Amino acid sequence: MGEQPIFSTRAHVFQIDPNTKKNWVPTSKHAVTVSYFYDSTRNVYRIISLDGSKAIINSTITPNMTFTKTSQKFGQWADSRANTVYGLGFSSEHHLSKFAEKFQEFKEAARLAKEKSQEKMELTSTPSQESAGGDLQSPLTPESINGTDDERTPDVTQNSEPRPEPTQNALSFSHSSAISKHWEAELATLKGNNAKLTAALLESTANVKQWKQQLAAYQEEAERLHKRVTELECVSSQANAVHTHKTELNQTIQELEETLKVKEEEIERLKQEIDNARELQEQRDSLTQKLQFEENSSL
Repeated sequence: MGEQPIFSTRAHVFQIDPNTKKNWVPTSKHAVTVSYFYDSTRNVYRIISLDGSKAIINSTITPNMTFTKTSQKFGQWADSRANTVYGLGFSSEHHLSKFAEKFQEFKEAARLAKEKSQEKMELTSTPSQESAGGDLQSPLTPESINGTDDERTPDVTQNSEPRPEPTQNALSFSHSSAISKHWEAELATLKGNNAKLTAALLESTANVKQWKQQLAAYQEEAERLHKRVTELECVSSQANAVHTHKTELNQTIQELEETLKVKEEEIERLKQEIDNARELQEQRDSLTQKLQFEENSSL
């Protein structure tokens, strides 16, 4: 076979909810192997993951794709061919960083492969308009294989007269439209993540308040029981049983305190994710301005 694995890791796999475009839907019950593959026959790179015999990821890397770290252990990328957004949850920040480095490396390799393919087509093409139209419809580039190559000019027909300048303008406009669609999808994903993190933070804050109230009630009850235990130890011959009951109560209190501590750490993590989402929001605003500038320039 021409396709060989070149890098593998393990992660929990998610896909964006196709209905809400906001919530993540897990596609694996546990961490599975996620691998980069290289197809030497077609000169393309793919991300593939199997859960048993079911392919839960089959994504071809194109130069227009971007892998985004949304937290210390979570990253995502949009695949327009599959019309979805994939998310990966890693066991450590190191594994996430390594996967992101490989994504950037293979994305650059895909870009170089596309440029080489275009150079070959330019060398073999003729100056005629029919030949130029053939280049636009050629399926040999990695993006055409992936199904994400939007750089096509529907205005060019076989019967049109050779006019290089209008064709070039149409290509520029199509290229700008493809970039705009890609970044619009990225911005929509960022908005969804930001809304999700905000809702999760509000829910966690409400839960923590409730847990604190419960813990205060438990502590008050524990104090009352401590006093009762002391009285029983003085007047009862079952001191050992009372001591055992007291120990269990102390363990219960300790467990509740540990639970509260874990929830407080979770809140801190969610706050950090909100900060990250705000940074992405700022990047989105910057990208929107760049897109508007590029559209004005291309028009």
